[in-house]
Amino acid sequence: LSILLSLLVPAHTTRSPDCGGILTPSGLRYLAEVSKPHAESVLRRDLMAPPAPDPSPTPSSRSQITSVKVAKFSLTLIPDTGMRLSIEVNLGITSAPSTTKEMRLSILADLHVEMNHEGNLELVTSDCKPTLEEVQSTKETDGKSSGSDVDKQINVEKICLEVSKLLLFPNERLMSLAAPFPITPNCQVQYLPLAAPMFSEQGIIISLQTTFQVAGAVIPLPVSPVPFSMSEPASSSPSHLILAFSEHFYTSLFSALEESGALNVSLLSSLTTATLAERITQMGSLFQEDLPVVLQAVTRSSPRVVLEENKAIVELFLTAQIGTGSPFFQSFLSVNVDVTARLHLSVADTRMIISVAAIEDIELSLATSDVGPILAALLEELFLPSIREEVPAQINAVLRQGVFLPHIASFTYTDVNITIHKDYVLIPCNLQLEARS
Repeated sequence: LSILLSLLVPAHTTRSPDCGGILTPSGLRYLAEVSKPHAESVLRRDLMAPPAPDPSPTPSSRSQITSVKVAKFSLTLIPDTGMRLSIEVNLGITSAPSTTKEMRLSILADLHVEMNHEGNLELVTSDCKPTLEEVQSTKETDGKSSGSDVDKQINVEKICLEVSKLLLFPNERLMSLAAPFPITPNCQVQYLPLAAPMFSEQGIIISLQTTFQVAGAVIPLPVSPVPFSMSEPASSSPSHLILAFSEHFYTSLFSALEESGALNVSLLSSLTTATLAERITQMGSLFQEDLPVVLQAVTRSSPRVVLEENKAIVELFLTAQIGTGSPFFQSFLSVNVDVTARLHLSVADTRMIISVAAIEDIELSLATSDVGPILAALLEELFLPSIREEVPAQINAVLRQGVFLPHIASFTYTDVNITIHKDYVLIPCNLQLEARS
């Protein structure tokens, strides 16, 4: 979306977003919907707490709040500013002698999101107006005069001070957005907000820069992020959230895996030194006994991911050392292996599952040989079946846990629809509050 991202005007000369997201108006409505019961329980706890001991001689005349019911809870966008929280709470008040009346507490608060000095996003209340009025009354009654006892019991200033806690995504959850997530045992991903979110009619736009860590150290990016732009949507999205990931994000991911050694594979071939000697005569003089042949493939340069319309491709550049593994590895051939493979993308909960779906092209070329020159056609005949089968299988084993998407704690993603475009991937999805165990 041209929105998604203004993300993509670099926020800083050396920092540029490579992914981000838009929380849409329908996503905001969902957050209001799931926050309503939470707000009711918080208000019930605060408003129905036992009153402090009353030193007056007639404590029984004090009013007491006996019921709290949230009638309305809404969040609406205020473009360029933030969002407005509107709450209406019906209160049941009992006072001696057993008279009950109903009052309405209305709260109108303006909220926005700031970036604090630690680099975390923080929900801030910029304005809050509480009003209290009597309902079901025979005459118009000003809220303040309707019951000073109740006013004393309802600390409206305290409610305004903590109004953001009525939402289900307070600041502790927002901080979880930037937590480091594991990809492999020694490789992590972290999504860092580049600036405070932007508020537009299309939603709340968050721009993120990804960092990858290997063994605790941040790895340098293989190439500088290039801002990506998207076409304008025909209409507002029905999805709660739209995530976007650039080509640069995927190339950085595979570079981090390469740096961590996760793309290095070791595969046992069905070949032995004796079967190879039938095709490569000099093998016989090197090995007198029949030994199993092993291939050890390591990356020789950074992988590259290319995104086209409806198509994601990874290019891997490997060198396979071919030798025997007994009693220790002894190489007699090394072969350059260039693999071009389709990637399949899906989402499970809050993780993107990336897998090598189909190999489109493999090129083998001789790098070094201790057994004389070997024709490319013979190399392919001997080693291509093992490489074609084992390289994707072992990479998929590394990736099968998936890569955590940016998310806030307690929410997961459903109704996911992934579309691959030139230079970026778009993931519209819905939010779902996880059921508490």
